[in-house]
Amino acid sequence: MNHRIAKIALLLGLTGMGLAMAGSLQAGTITGTIQARGAPETSEPDNSDAYQSHRYKFAERIDYDQLKDFVVYIDQPMPDRAAGQPPPAAVVKQMDAMFVPHILPIVVGTTVEWPNEDDIYHNVFSMSETAQFDLGLYDRNHPAKRVTFTKPGRVDVFCAIHTKMHCILLVLPNPYFALADSRGRFVIKGVPPGVYQLRGWHERLPSQVREITVPEQGEIKVDFVLGLGGLPKY
Repeated sequence: MNHRIAKIALLLGLTGMGLAMAGSLQAGTITGTIQARGAPETSEPDNSDAYQSHRYKFAERIDYDQLKDFVVYIDQPMPDRAAGQPPPAAVVKQMDAMFVPHILPIVVGTTVEWPNEDDIYHNVFSMSETAQFDLGLYDRNHPAKRVTFTKPGRVDVFCAIHTKMHCILLVLPNPYFALADSRGRFVIKGVPPGVYQLRGWHERLPSQVREITVPEQGEIKVDFVLGLGGLPKY
């Protein structure tokens, strides 16, 4: 009799464990596109011919259709499914007098390595409120330096020697984010079911937030069009 009760208890325990595992595996996928829209057309006459003059030869006009480096992310704290795992790592290279990549989304706790692959010296520093640091001067013969980012927010990084060296780290409160591809497509997998604030972001444009409901299984599609239309007029 006791043997039978123990067997039933074991079966119930295994069933409960299976249900718990099944519940933990419930997750949906966020997919969609993100793109930019230029400033609204005005009634002013076209002055494109003026750009041919020597005076404006360095005045580059932005092509909104060619913008890249869009980021889409859930903009709120969430339970950490990866608790207990080693902290993530990422790399920003100093290469051809540029930071590569220019935009890097990471989760809080990520350690970023900053190798210099050039034959010349570079410097890596930030005055951002989220993270302030100065890694000093070093070239490719020196070991790469590292910074761990412990607060969410935007971090603008520069080189003290070369004025055009600039990159942005988006330190995000959870790992549910994506950097859109060259066609503006993004996919965020493994999202726990629930209601979230999903943000579309680009460094040159106001961000946009959508409230979404992620299903227990399957996909939810969200499309963003970022532009200046929502800014107040003066």
